[in-house]
Order: sequence, then C-alpha cells, then structure tokens
Amino acid sequence: MLNGQLLNGLSVDVEDWFQVGAFETVIDKRAWDTLDSRVAANTDAVLDLFAAGGVKATFFTLGWVAQRHPALMRRIADAGHEIASHGWDHQRVFTMTPDQFRADLAKARAVLEDSTGQDVTGYRAPSFSIDQRTPWAHAVLAEAGYAYSSSVAPVRHDHYGWPGAPRFAHRPLADSDLIELPVTTAQLWGRNLATGGGFFRLFPGAFTDWAVRRVNRDEQRPAVFYFHPWEVDPDQPRVRNAPFKSRLRHYSRLGAMAGKLSSLVARHRWGRVDAVVAREAARLA
Repeated sequence: MLNGQLLNGLSVDVEDWFQVGAFETVIDKRAWDTLDSRVAANTDAVLDLFAAGGVKATFFTLGWVAQRHPALMRRIADAGHEIASHGWDHQRVFTMTPDQFRADLAKARAVLEDSTGQDVTGYRAPSFSIDQRTPWAHAVLAEAGYAYSSSVAPVRHDHYGWPGAPRFAHRPLADSDLIELPVTTAQLWGRNLATGGGFFRLFPGAFTDWAVRRVNRDEQRPAVFYFHPWEVDPDQPRVRNAPFKSRLRHYSRLGAMAGKLSSLVARHRWGRVDAVVAREAARLA
C-alpha cells in the first residue's frame, strides 16, 4: 500500500520530561541529576513502536542524555536508526554566541559519536531556535561539517518560529552544501500550521494525515514529523509550579499519543532523516 509514496522523515527529539523548554524557568539544570529520569524507558517504548511498524527514524539526542545513557544510544544505533545531535543540554541557539554554539556542538557530538560509533551529520536546534536572531548559525554548522540541519519551524508561535522561512528543503548558504530541512507545516487559511509534537497530540490525527498527504501529493515534497519520548508517558511527574499554559500543552492527551503514533506510522512511508536529505540534495543539485 505504501509503494510509490514519497519517503517522509520520522524523527524523535530525545530529551527527558524535565528538560523541555516549557519548564526551563521553573526547573534548574543543576537539579536535573536529582530528578526521576524516564528517558531510557520512554525511548525503549518508542523503539518497540517503530519495530512493530517496521520503520527507521532519526533520534536527535541531547549530549547530556547520551552521556548518562550510553547503552540506550547503542540500542538505538543497533536497531538501524540514525543518531543526530540536539545540542548538549537544550540551550536555545539564540541565547548563545557563535563561539558558545561551536562549543555546544562539539561537546554533544563527541559524546554521541563515542557512545554509538556512528558519525553524527545531522542537527536539530532545541525548541527550533535557529531563526532571524541567529544569522550565523548555519555557517557554524557548515564549518563543523554537518550535512544537514532540521532546526527551523516556519510558523508563528509564542516560544519559537520563523514564519517567513522556506517550508521545504533548501541550502541556506551560497557557499555550502548544508541543507536545512524544516519540520512540516500545513498551509491553511493563509497561515502555516505545525503538525508534530504537541500539535499532533492536541489536534485530531486526521489533521496530520491530511497534512502529510497534501505535502506529498500536491507539493511533491517529503514531510518531516517529530515528537519526544516523554509524550508517550502519561505517568510522568507533574510540575505543579509551571505556568498553566505550559502545563496544558505538556500534559494534554499523553495517554492517546502511542496509539496515534502507531496509526500515523502505518499510513505513510517513513524513514531516517538522512535518507530524506540525500533525496532532497539530489533534487537541489
């Protein structure tokens, strides 16, 4: 049933429940090692879901997580998935200087490659924080030898977004082969609407199905879908002192996520992001 469909990018942003942007003002990073880590168990559940669906994916992983869970990194790699970088400790790119960004990239990459034996060639910025405020970021990634970035969300959002950015794969630098592969948005009512992560949990599954089909069929481009391991964990601890809006976004419909993911995986053709990038590079040549 999937023959002839475009290959879409399936991706997981590997971070623990306490490392998300929604809680960055109420959970001190110095306390992270004292909290109940659930990232290994949740990522193993995602690996089982992908194995059942017969798909491969890209796991954009924090260096902080890889350092503490090297066996998990090996399980991901041994299952045939791509390991890519999500930075060291979820610091947003627009809060760093270029030199700080270089150091963050190098620190995370060293741990990721040591723990898996894979070359790390892909990067996703925490909270999609490459935008108008970081005109130097893609150049730093190219200088570091990355083949691609999937760090731009071409949407308008109160925490992130670059509404005017291209919606599909492009080369952001005239003198580099680096490809930026934005996460998928659906155009509706004159706006770009996000489709992954919390949007996928909160919206009916039919919306994301429609968005993937429309991008594939009408625009002849691959979709790029993302979510987080903590989104399949309805029993995770509650952060009571976080802002109400953040709690609403983070905890809503966690119990429905695994079932919705299984259905989405079954209805479209999915693969690793580096495989999608290779096809897009050929198109852009």
